[in-house]
Amino acid sequence: MQHSLILKRHADLVDRMAEAQGVDLEETMMEGHLTPGELGEAVLACTGCAAPEACEHWLAAHGEGEAAPDYCRNSALLAELTARFKR
Repeated sequence: MQHSLILKRHADLVDRMAEAQGVDLEETMMEGHLTPGELGEAVLACTGCAAPEACEHWLAAHGEGEAAPDYCRNSALLAELTARFKR
């Protein structure tokens, strides 16, 4: 049970971080630009972060359009998606 709660928390963080940058991950996947496996890898990378609270605080303090913080394990992926698919 604990494992699924961790995955849900980090899946939410990945989705919220993408949304903060103007990227709709579901739409990006439906259009074939991101595979479910790639999204899964992003969530797993996020679970390896020792301080998810830092991202929660960052998301609360920043509006849409700002790049993900450098400490985000998915910042490179999010920057690429933002450059290509920002709404």
